[in-house]
Amino acid sequence: MTTFASITALLLGLAILVLGNGLQNILLPTRAAIEAFPVTVIGLVLSGYYLGFVLGCIYGPRVVRRVGHIRSYTAFAAVAAAAALGYTLVVDPYVWGALRCATGFCLAGLYMITESWLNERASNVNRGRILSTYRIVDLGGTTLGMMLLNLADPAQFQLFCIVSILISLSLVPVALTTAVAPTPIESVQLHLKQLFANSSLSVVGSFTVGLTNAAFWAMGPVYARSVGLPPSDIAGFMAAVVVGGAILQWPIGGLSDRFDRRTVLMASAFVAAAAGVALAAVGGYSVIAVYASGALFGGLAFTLYSLCIAHANDRAAPHEFVQISSGLLLVFGFGAVLGPSAGAIVMAEFGDRSLFAFTAAAHLLLGAYAAYRMRTNPAVPAEAQSDFVAAPRTSPAVFELDPRAEEDSGDIPEDDDRPAAA
Repeated sequence: MTTFASITALLLGLAILVLGNGLQNILLPTRAAIEAFPVTVIGLVLSGYYLGFVLGCIYGPRVVRRVGHIRSYTAFAAVAAAAALGYTLVVDPYVWGALRCATGFCLAGLYMITESWLNERASNVNRGRILSTYRIVDLGGTTLGMMLLNLADPAQFQLFCIVSILISLSLVPVALTTAVAPTPIESVQLHLKQLFANSSLSVVGSFTVGLTNAAFWAMGPVYARSVGLPPSDIAGFMAAVVVGGAILQWPIGGLSDRFDRRTVLMASAFVAAAAGVALAAVGGYSVIAVYASGALFGGLAFTLYSLCIAHANDRAAPHEFVQISSGLLLVFGFGAVLGPSAGAIVMAEFGDRSLFAFTAAAHLLLGAYAAYRMRTNPAVPAEAQSDFVAAPRTSPAVFELDPRAEEDSGDIPEDDDRPAAA
């Protein structure tokens, strides 16, 4: 049996899971707005997912080590599926916040188990292809899941049932797999001092991306609804942002491999800010302009995280890649916990269109900080930079799949001749 045949069950389970989660991510803020939750309350409720996600990255491996991969996957999926039905039973912000936190914890665990299983089947020859396939399934499933919003009225219960059914069905391929269980998952640890010593720009960038991207995911549907888009166009707008992110990652990443990566990161942050300003300006006037600005926003804003990971890797010793990348994912998570609430506060004060004024301000500050670091620290020569890889933001285990992690298994170098931190 080929490697790809042996991981088909895992990828099928992942596809069904992200299909349900993609629908849930757009359904909840839409339904919260229909229920007339105050915008600040919506932000606080949806921040719960990212709090649960961070906790899942830290404590989820303990559950897996105790009861095993399949039992853990079953438990996480069962809780996530039950939570999806809980939203319709009790329409209350406190209950929804708790359910979002539980969902974030479980989804982090589900991604972590899937990724560790895939890593067990990967070799240095096929690691890049497996990661690319994983990324396609993740983005494709998420995009299609958001389009499922058009199947029923978000004010009714049917869409929540679909979410629960899809998460439950994701259990079937994994429960029936004959693949050998992987080695126990290690808990991720955050060494903030080490991360700053390696690259303060990557730390600041990861936090900023978490802040802005989570604000978009949580409050983007609220913005779209406020500018008069019907549910079908809300789904289309969110999908356009994701597709833009998928399309532009590779050309931007290619440029960052040829030039000083900080220059590309700075330019991307500034263009993302411009796209945010455009979204704040054109909302309510032109659906096409909203779609186009959204695609540009996604193309730049979603690429920044991968640029931060690549920049940190340029300045790290080879054996540090997984540890540093996992730490930056937690930094991203901390920013994501604050993002929906911060964005919602701005929206409550200045109107729903100001969501993207908030993201624009954050991206402008990131671009300015990148420019400052370029003035005070030397660049890594282009020929010494590692290759750009589009990094998913799913769980720390995904970095074991990254081709740049191949060198982690080598000997630790005796002389640390890394470039100065930037």
